[in-house]
Amino acid sequence: MGLLELFITASIPVLKTLLLTALGSYLALESVDILGDDARKHLNTVVFYVFNPALVSTNLAKTITSESMLKLWFMPINILITFIIGSVLGWILVIITRAPPHLRGLVVGCCAAGNLGNILLVMIPAICKEKGGPFGAPDVCHTYGMAYVSLSMAIGAIYLWSYVYNIVRLSSRRITIESGGKDISRESSTSDLGSCTEPLLSSTKEYSICEVPKEYSITEDNEEQHSLPCARTVTKSEVAIADKIKQKLTKLFKKINLKAIFAPSTTGAIVGFTIGLIPEIRKLLIGEVAPLRVIQDSASLLGDGAIPALTLIVGGNLLRGLHGSGISKSLIFGIVAVRYIALPLTGVLVIRGAHRIGLVHSDPLYQFILLLQYAVPPAMNIGVITQLFGTGESECSAILLWTYSLASVSLTVWSTFFMWLVS
Repeated sequence: MGLLELFITASIPVLKTLLLTALGSYLALESVDILGDDARKHLNTVVFYVFNPALVSTNLAKTITSESMLKLWFMPINILITFIIGSVLGWILVIITRAPPHLRGLVVGCCAAGNLGNILLVMIPAICKEKGGPFGAPDVCHTYGMAYVSLSMAIGAIYLWSYVYNIVRLSSRRITIESGGKDISRESSTSDLGSCTEPLLSSTKEYSICEVPKEYSITEDNEEQHSLPCARTVTKSEVAIADKIKQKLTKLFKKINLKAIFAPSTTGAIVGFTIGLIPEIRKLLIGEVAPLRVIQDSASLLGDGAIPALTLIVGGNLLRGLHGSGISKSLIFGIVAVRYIALPLTGVLVIRGAHRIGLVHSDPLYQFILLLQYAVPPAMNIGVITQLFGTGESECSAILLWTYSLASVSLTVWSTFFMWLVS
């Protein structure tokens, strides 16, 4: 294919995304109020808990086998590389622009975490449907492309909620401490991770991270010490080893936030892997003669609703960035430069180098998706994370507005270049 044909092929899915996004923004206007705040919240809940898991599980179940897993092992490493490089560039940006303390976690998160699911879910099927595309037959391209994207979405969700979540949490916690502790109670209720000190209740039998057993509870003689630091080390003479292990594991699990890591999309990926990798289950659910194929078909029907619903929600959410924020233009320009210039160029070096030494197989579609993971805009779920901690919400909306507005140009240019590179 010529360069012009590749450019047209790459621009079509971006234009489709823009049209659906514009429709979502229109429906979210106050004068229309079809997709208002409450409607988007409820629709997002349905997408998060129903549509996305169904989409991920069905696409993985169709294509994942023990043989294909040997070919896809590099994708988790590639996504990790995008997070590491993006974080380094984000910290450099924070230092250069002297970003306010409460925005440092947001800036690093926007540079590190890309939209590894929603955007690709729209782009890859549209690219595969184009006649004369560089990735072969449309049906084969769609089947394998959606499996690659589903895996990308699941892995990206794990990294996002285990890494970016804690970066923003630590940034917001630092601001709370520097403000003199005035917002400690708000942070505790928002992040659900506990503040630095907690009361010791001697009347309870189950203890939180910061509690001690009843025999060591605070008495009336020393009421002024009703709270102890969360990080206090408990010696063997005070508490049994089993209690210490239980407390440390509880503290670790709370910090890691396993409920966030094992999001519904991740659970759907686990189900898809289980079905695809176990031949007995696969024969029951996958295939035209499978006795339980109605289950797979029903789940696939649910998953088809994910892409249009997600795009409409993105369009509605971007309206919040139009109301203005206090973020500086230099920060927005820096994030755009990191995500749309520095990361894609780094991705070309990483993927081409990995392919040359044999770490990445020669499937053009697989290489194309690996490259796209460096060129996508910031993850939309960063906005959800800022809402959880109540810090940088308006600034995040402004960042997402500008980055997604410029994504139409950036993704078209980089997609054209990536198609030419792998073809």
